[in-house]
Amino acid sequence: MRWSDPITKLKGIGPKSAEAYHRLRIETVGDLLSWFPKKYDTFEADRPIDSVREGRLVTVMGSFTGVPRMITTGKGKTILTCGFRDATGTIVAKWFNAPFLRKQLTQAKYVLLRGKVTRDRSSLCLVQPEIYSPERYRELMKTLRPVYGLTAGLSKTAVAKAVREALLQCEIADPMPAGMRRELGLWSLRDAYEEVHFPKCEETTKEAIKRLAFDEFFRFLVGIRSVKEQTEAIPNRYPADSLTYAEKIRESLPYPLTGAQERCFREIAEDLRGASPMQRLLQGDVGSGKTVIAEMALATIVEAGYQGCLMVPTEVLAKQHFAELMRRFEPLGITVGLLTGSMSAPEKRIVREAVALGKINVLVGTHALFQQSVEIPELGLVVVDEQHRFGVEQRGRLTDKGVMPHVLLMSATPIPRTLAMMLYADLDISLLDEMPGDRLRIRTAVVDGSYRPKAWKFISDHVKAGEQCYVICPLIEESDGLEAANVTDYAATLAEELPGVRVGLLHGRMSASAKNETMEAFAAHEYDVLVSTTVIEVGIDVANATVILIEDAERFGLATLHQLRGRVGRGSLQSYCILVQGSDSDEARERLEVMQTATDGFAIAEKDLTMRGPGDFFGIRQSGDNVFRLADPIRDAEVLALAKRTVDGLTREQYRKAVKLCLADSAENVVY
Repeated sequence: MRWSDPITKLKGIGPKSAEAYHRLRIETVGDLLSWFPKKYDTFEADRPIDSVREGRLVTVMGSFTGVPRMITTGKGKTILTCGFRDATGTIVAKWFNAPFLRKQLTQAKYVLLRGKVTRDRSSLCLVQPEIYSPERYRELMKTLRPVYGLTAGLSKTAVAKAVREALLQCEIADPMPAGMRRELGLWSLRDAYEEVHFPKCEETTKEAIKRLAFDEFFRFLVGIRSVKEQTEAIPNRYPADSLTYAEKIRESLPYPLTGAQERCFREIAEDLRGASPMQRLLQGDVGSGKTVIAEMALATIVEAGYQGCLMVPTEVLAKQHFAELMRRFEPLGITVGLLTGSMSAPEKRIVREAVALGKINVLVGTHALFQQSVEIPELGLVVVDEQHRFGVEQRGRLTDKGVMPHVLLMSATPIPRTLAMMLYADLDISLLDEMPGDRLRIRTAVVDGSYRPKAWKFISDHVKAGEQCYVICPLIEESDGLEAANVTDYAATLAEELPGVRVGLLHGRMSASAKNETMEAFAAHEYDVLVSTTVIEVGIDVANATVILIEDAERFGLATLHQLRGRVGRGSLQSYCILVQGSDSDEARERLEVMQTATDGFAIAEKDLTMRGPGDFFGIRQSGDNVFRLADPIRDAEVLALAKRTVDGLTREQYRKAVKLCLADSAENVVY
């Protein structure tokens, strides 16, 4: 069986289950093997019942008390409850739609229950706990259990079975010579795939992740080295010398530019009149003023007689930037156009024709700018906002629309400068390391689940004051084997607990049009509270939003939490961030408490790098928004450095071969 074969060739995957896999963008056997676990469950020692706390995932040992009770709801669903006790106290265990467990509860003598603690009125409950014998649990304490991102129609058992079948049937040829593997201290590719899906222990799983992350970094670094070499060989065809328009924008601002903004714009202005096309990353914290620098750069390129474009990751953000540019550029006589995927065909055609005729000086849009039908004949500057959302190939497709225009990439994602120099080796870096003096600090608190009712009242009070709030959950829906808050159930619960509060729901599986409608409705204050996954990280700018509550906050990296926190505090009102810790880990709490004292995103990123522990290491990143499927530049910083040294050490012949094979569409794996 080949890497590119459809998953329906695997035993047990028919048309119906294939549809479920397709919803996860798993089409081929290779896609399945590269659908890495979201995290790994570890089985910790049991604890006394009187020590458990709401919101924590715990294991308790004891016996069932009394007769199990079965309740059937009006919707035909069942709730099975039973008391459970040890020498220190009693707790209620609760299962939904599991009537088959009733007999097991009456027969069980002495068992362990593992589940999340919630509160039902005045009593603590274990919800959907797993049941283990003492012998079985002792075995599991030595292991890791993969937890996959699932969807309706797929279970963890079904995925594990399919992955096992794929590993047995699929040829995984290792392109890395054995001698090179030994020299770099890396596992074989097959062993890495085996271990990452069926882990034996923490140490071996780390080695598997190291090999797979290396391959991702290697391929990426070969790509950016190729881009850099091509750029340096091309002369600057769009020189821009005059800064008259930029000065007029500066004069129109109601505030002075910071020293960092002045420095960064000088660097960009020098690039625009330099010998080669600009390839620069403008990296700055949330609220540091990147947008106005981009506006001044776009105005400069238009003054020189060329066109510019600004690409952003979401339609809502595109519309917000479009409105801002219209207001800023209209006095200068600069025309601005908007092109997004949701526009009608006639609307798109009108914009495309105007751009092609040079009637639009600056075009703002989303991925729609990638379309071949979009022609920008005098494209002199490409600005890409939140560039980590776009890979090397996508950036190249956009710059191909001009004859190697200047490129300015902007990012608010804080990563340590040492890592930035490796990840963005094809770019010069300008750092906005100074915040405007009028920004109010966002007040941040770390709490446990018992604080949730107070947090909801806090949200309700701010809504009554006319303000808006975000609630962030790590999951879209209830997931088999993963104990964490999900937006689907949370939104319904919040609407019930806070009558009169208008609750919106947003997540990544919604269609692009549905996501845009929801974000626009929130921006227009049609919703008071938006319950969302991390898709709002860069997608919306609402000055009226003053509170963000993040559930299971320990499941996110500190840099992500800082990005999410930046969704509030966009206006003049005092804003707040509430981090709800779902784990009782001391290490997790120590990391979260960094957010209470630190406000600088780059300092937070450095701290994140030094504080990563085993639990965080095994929380593998997997998101369609990330350039890397498994690798994490923060967690895998040493592996990134190893890949960078390897790419830098390639001979010219080795490098040419790597470019040809690594960047080929048909390449199934990285080839060295």
